[in-house]
Amino acid sequence: MKTDTMQEQVDVETSPPTGLQVVWREFKKDKLAMFALFGTILGIASILFAAYFLIDEKETMTIKIIERFTEPGMNGYVLGADEAGRDILGQLVIGAKNSILIAFTITIITSIIGIFLGIVMGYYGGWIDNALMRIIDFFMTLPTLMIIIVFVSIVPEYGVWELILIISLFQWVGTARLVRSKALSEGRRDYINASKTMGTRDGVIMFKGLLPNLSSILIVEVTLSFAGNVGIETGLSFLGFGLPPSTPSLGTLVSYATNPQILSGRWWVWLPAALLILMLMLGINYVGQALRRSADAQQRLG
Repeated sequence: MKTDTMQEQVDVETSPPTGLQVVWREFKKDKLAMFALFGTILGIASILFAAYFLIDEKETMTIKIIERFTEPGMNGYVLGADEAGRDILGQLVIGAKNSILIAFTITIITSIIGIFLGIVMGYYGGWIDNALMRIIDFFMTLPTLMIIIVFVSIVPEYGVWELILIISLFQWVGTARLVRSKALSEGRRDYINASKTMGTRDGVIMFKGLLPNLSSILIVEVTLSFAGNVGIETGLSFLGFGLPPSTPSLGTLVSYATNPQILSGRWWVWLPAALLILMLMLGINYVGQALRRSADAQQRLG
């Protein structure tokens, strides 16, 4: 019995690490990436906690003309007030929460669509692959940002979910192309052919055999997509085609900087939002790039 236990321990110790284990091992070697990962997670968690438990959105968005452009530190305003007397700190927290949740939801929707279509194209190939790739090529040629602006403009009344669906309609293509290219090469491996020979159903092969072996690149893609979606939402709100004016957004706060007087003399209205966007984008992008390098190392190691 003792010999069997020792043999099991040896087998566990000598078994090759999975792709995710290799990626995590390589990722941990980058100390700056680990700092960016935990810093970003802590920052997002703090924003969500404050938005749901510490900040009253109704009170924050109440117009108080008498407090117009109150400077930071005066009358109880930590970061000052905007031209309508609304608390900048409250708008910053709620706007960051909205931008993060919108970007996260878009990432989930587009990832599900892109992963499903990419695996189907890569696994089956043939006319299915050709037909779907022509659709993807068509979407890739479209000026996505301009079309999103047109959609937002023609929708009479829109809110958060309408904005999410409009952006998601165009953002799944890159994920589908990436997954399709990886699934094409992975689908030629021996374990896929063995599963087909044994009569395993296609759905089981695709999503229980093929999908787990794409997990490392999918984590990278989802992370970078999340950063990109944060940028799209804040960019649209900056241009006035994102969230409605009554809903706080980081892009809306930064858009105040288009007024020369606010840009030069009322820096507290737009600068905190700009710095928060910068830190979020840098943190998420650095984590994504570090994950990409780790995934490349995993591929080099087999």
